[in-house]
Amino acid sequence: MSKRVILGMSGGVDSSVSALLLKEAGYEVIGLFMKNWDEKDDDGICTATEDSDDARRVANQIGIPYYTVNFEKEYWDRVFTYFLDEYKKGRTPNPDVMCNQEIKFNAFLDYALKLEGDYIAMGHYAQVQERNGDYYLIRGKDVNKDQSYFLSRIGQKALSKTIFPIGHLEKSEVREIAKKNELYTALKKDSTGICFIGERNFDEFLDKYLLTKEGDFIDVDGNKVGRHNGLIHYTLGQRKGIGIGGIGTGEPWFVVGKNIKENMVYIAQGENHPALYSTSLIGENPSWILEKAPEIPLRCTAKFRYRQADVPVTVNILDSGELHIVYDKPVKAVTPGQVAVLYQDEVCLGSCIIKSIDPLDKKYEYLNR
Repeated sequence: MSKRVILGMSGGVDSSVSALLLKEAGYEVIGLFMKNWDEKDDDGICTATEDSDDARRVANQIGIPYYTVNFEKEYWDRVFTYFLDEYKKGRTPNPDVMCNQEIKFNAFLDYALKLEGDYIAMGHYAQVQERNGDYYLIRGKDVNKDQSYFLSRIGQKALSKTIFPIGHLEKSEVREIAKKNELYTALKKDSTGICFIGERNFDEFLDKYLLTKEGDFIDVDGNKVGRHNGLIHYTLGQRKGIGIGGIGTGEPWFVVGKNIKENMVYIAQGENHPALYSTSLIGENPSWILEKAPEIPLRCTAKFRYRQADVPVTVNILDSGELHIVYDKPVKAVTPGQVAVLYQDEVCLGSCIIKSIDPLDKKYEYLNR
């Protein structure tokens, strides 16, 4: 009797090809569309409805059952409230990491098990390897599409039940398979942006849910150099949208810190200003793929944002349980609220949430208090 796989179908080409490959491999495949968010875009179109229709068309083409499941409440409670709370703290969260941890590999998994699924599957560019009873998360073959960063807080229960059908493929190969089999989504462009915001104006979206007030831009010498339109609209290292010109050296301005109490955004001039750099970070809520900490001190590499090149680091665990991650060389624009993901070669070890950073120049310690 063939194994039953419950596949998360998004209406995109990656999950479409995943469905095809699973069916060809002899699995009993059930397509499931997760409805996590219910809102129309700027043109009055609910993109979730369009995506669901696309997924249904592909399921019909391949000949697999297809259903939708509503996780809106779970998403709001576990992901979106976290997203808003982090912005209230002046941090910059990564909701896609939390969506994987809380929805796709938690609520979805529980639902799939109720459907008597033997496995769940997703169209992520990542791989799972079993070694002596432990399940390891491995980078996807396509280095430009690897999504292990977003999967770095998934534990053994989920990984032991997960298949990534396209993790061993390049994106170009996935497109070719879709075209060859004339799948409805073969030419559909990839979605971009945070799942519940999509292509909409990010600042306008935040203003809808969070109260903001204008305040002062302060340079690192303590001078007022302009007005900002709300702390939530700025993140460390940001250059665009500051709107200050004709002051100082003429070089671009960058966000280097925030003061929530005083409602101030600190900025510095020049893309290599020392205030942009840190030498280490403190990470909270560490999550290990193997669900146990590795031997410490740990020499490995880290990514502090998606698509960043690996940074060689040394990791120690503090008495508080938080991680102290020291970089071999100073790194630019490491941002509290983002996720620090740790790797040993191709293996993703886990991650933590960046709580604070240690500046390259100690005189800038005040920037993120």
